[in-house]
Amino acid sequence: MTITRKKIFIVCDSSRSLLDFRGRLIEKMQQNHQVYVFTPKIEQESVRNRLKEMGVVTHESKLNGSNVSILSDLKFILSLYRLIKKIKPDIFFPYTFKPVIYGSFLAKLCKVNLIAPMLTGLGYNFTDDSSSNKIVVKITRFLLKLSLKPNSRLNIIFQNKDDSKRLIDLKILNKQHQVYVVNGSGVDLNHYNYSKPSISPITFLMVSRLINAKGIKEYYDAAKLIQNRFPNTVFKLIGPYDSNIDAISMDLYKKIISGETIQYLGQVDDVRPDIENASVIVLPSYYGEGVPRCVLEGMAMGRAVITSDSVGCRETINPKPEKANGFLIPVRDATALATKMEYFINNRDDIINYGNKGREFAKEKFDVNLVNTELFKIMRLES
Repeated sequence: MTITRKKIFIVCDSSRSLLDFRGRLIEKMQQNHQVYVFTPKIEQESVRNRLKEMGVVTHESKLNGSNVSILSDLKFILSLYRLIKKIKPDIFFPYTFKPVIYGSFLAKLCKVNLIAPMLTGLGYNFTDDSSSNKIVVKITRFLLKLSLKPNSRLNIIFQNKDDSKRLIDLKILNKQHQVYVVNGSGVDLNHYNYSKPSISPITFLMVSRLINAKGIKEYYDAAKLIQNRFPNTVFKLIGPYDSNIDAISMDLYKKIISGETIQYLGQVDDVRPDIENASVIVLPSYYGEGVPRCVLEGMAMGRAVITSDSVGCRETINPKPEKANGFLIPVRDATALATKMEYFINNRDDIINYGNKGREFAKEKFDVNLVNTELFKIMRLES
């Protein structure tokens, strides 16, 4: 069978995500097609070299996906428009907010054959949180509705059903839209190998950017509560602190980096050694997750999970009681988080048992090969 070689243009707001989240997908695409990417500056030489090895054509932007900057965004829009006109892609695949909003609109304008934006989580602009900036919320929702206006060439991809329902409720989407749901970004089960959890000492690990919506404060508060009763328990935190509009307070950041309660490891290039040394993965996120990648990585390596009963996060806990791989807790509830931590401290065998069931759940639902097969179908790609 002869496969028609297509040009696929991927746009994102983080160069780290290209291989961490989309590496296997890009490899699969590049086998029979040509991939182009438009990404913020690639800081890691390993990422740059791997993309080059695969034959991916890279272009770099100055986009900051976390901050509001009209001038910066206008420059990004102009650069993106010029690239679409130059590349003339058959398939346009943007993911995360700014690439989706600006890119989908421009791809329609340039009459790209298939536009497949992926919304990897809606974030605080699509909640009813009273602390959100109302003007920013209105503008973001308006721009998303405009860019996702129904079109026969537009296939919209979500990572959970709750996000698509939310946009329907907000009248951003309707029955005319072609909507697809995949199980997150998937996880490479050959890369994240199973290892027996460490239970001496009991070690809780959270992997997240240091922003409020991820539940950093709840993790810190729960750690304080547990250490008062179980002083040998270890708490670790991996992730960058940046100037995101939702960044944690400087006061909380100073408490974290002091090392008195939490061992803060900053940003790391490979989380596998830290997951291997962990007993349980924790993510008390409020909202905005597609399906949290850090939890999938933990599950793949056989770690029990404590996460929030919130959009995206709840997808990672098997709803069948006999196959439970962890616990869901209410959002913004440090006490509930501490209670579940205490459960694992007192029931160490369940750290092993829940971890084994998590690995099986990852195989069944989140294997990256299954997710990528679905994405190929949505993008009408041959493999």
